Amino acid sequence: MVKKSKYPQSLEQRVLHFIQQHKLVVERAPLVVAVSGGADSVCLLHVLMELKGELGVELHVAHLDHQLRGADSRVDARYVANLARRLGVPATIERRDVREYHAGQGASLEESAREVRYAFMAEVARSIGADRVVTGHTLDDHAETVLMHLIRGTGTGGLRGLQPVSSWQTRAGGLTVVRPLLGVTREETSEYCRLHRLRPRLDVSNLSLSPLRNRIRHQLLPLLEDYNPQIVDALVRTARIAGDDLRLLDELAAQSWRDVVRKQTGTFVFNKDTFLGLPVSLQRSLLRRAVGELLGNLKDIEARHIEEVLAGLNLPPGSMLNLPGGLLFSVDYDRYLIGTDQTGLCPFPELTGEFSLKIPGETLIPGWRIEATIMPSAEIEKEYDKFTAFFRLDRVGDGVIVRSRRPGDRFQPLGMDQMKKLGEFMIDSRVPRAWRKRVPLVCLPRRIMWVVGWRIDDRLKATDYAGEVLRLRFRRLPDEG
Repeated sequence: MVKKSKYPQSLEQRVLHFIQQHKLVVERAPLVVAVSGGADSVCLLHVLMELKGELGVELHVAHLDHQLRGADSRVDARYVANLARRLGVPATIERRDVREYHAGQGASLEESAREVRYAFMAEVARSIGADRVVTGHTLDDHAETVLMHLIRGTGTGGLRGLQPVSSWQTRAGGLTVVRPLLGVTREETSEYCRLHRLRPRLDVSNLSLSPLRNRIRHQLLPLLEDYNPQIVDALVRTARIAGDDLRLLDELAAQSWRDVVRKQTGTFVFNKDTFLGLPVSLQRSLLRRAVGELLGNLKDIEARHIEEVLAGLNLPPGSMLNLPGGLLFSVDYDRYLIGTDQTGLCPFPELTGEFSLKIPGETLIPGWRIEATIMPSAEIEKEYDKFTAFFRLDRVGDGVIVRSRRPGDRFQPLGMDQMKKLGEFMIDSRVPRAWRKRVPLVCLPRRIMWVVGWRIDDRLKATDYAGEVLRLRFRRLPDEG
């Protein structure tokens, strides 16, 4: 026997209140309803049919056969088609080869199926002039998502779980997803279908323990209920509190964003001094926002990725960190950069021509101020950044210049006893291809002294040397404008 509902209102009225509370639909705008054929989505469609007059919307069913379950998938599609026909709702029902798509992806089969499904939904929405898709995610899905994010380590943001409204970036364009059943349990949707004789389909793949979500549903949650019979309520409460706190943090982050971040050619640039002066919680929020906007979503971003960036804030200029989605985080003198455009992320300004250095003294070249100092070897600093180097003065001589790389360049990197092609050195040192022509080279007439930011020539090293040394220090000039 199904337990008596603890809610005085009908399920339809609760869904209506939830829709109105969260402003999920726009009056006189079409809605795409994602219907798999399972109890949750069938309940959703039937409830929306009951409410469509009050909401002032027209419905359009969308169903995708993923071709993953053979005959069962085809039966599901026929079921949804018949249901839509019986309810008088137009429907778009198609097939896509998810396995073929998955073969070219690095994601799991489950993630590939979701990407294909949402791309299909975006296409359907665009074809009928809809601006949002309605899905049948329930309160149980919400709790499972919180646990899944916690296990994957997505950080505080993941504790919010599923939201009533969210945006997805798909191959077919942007998609707004709304979830009117987030206040309804899975048990209630099944009972609703029983009472209305809807007879939804059972997807046996939901019983498989291979996907993480299914293991959480069938193994972890029942185990946690032994510790707390109200675990779902506890998880939902945690999600609500996290959401409330994060909304305030998002507001503060939006204010800081205007002061700290600017965008240029697909790259976000952070003012270094201002960013370092922010509380670490705001730093995390700004980084997540930048990554999310660049990637379109944060589904592949875990808390550890953001923490790695935070741990790298004090790395020397020229340092880089790789992030998912082909993103790079780059450290410059007075700024941090995140983006996919390696040229835009380059800490080196464009370098053309050849420039003689004043030794001792100061030389200005486009983008750089270069300080040359002669000092006793005893005064060599034990700690210095990648843009400072020391050389034996007696082996330097006259005619020191700065230039970019040329075909055939070779040098003897510090720690090696033989010459090496500059191109091979840059490849081995993982210098991005787009940066290589910009890396300054300090040169003598027949020798590269220093690949700035990386290594000096071994034959000019000043270690274990008692004479005078030449210190060269490169400093970036502020960007114009």
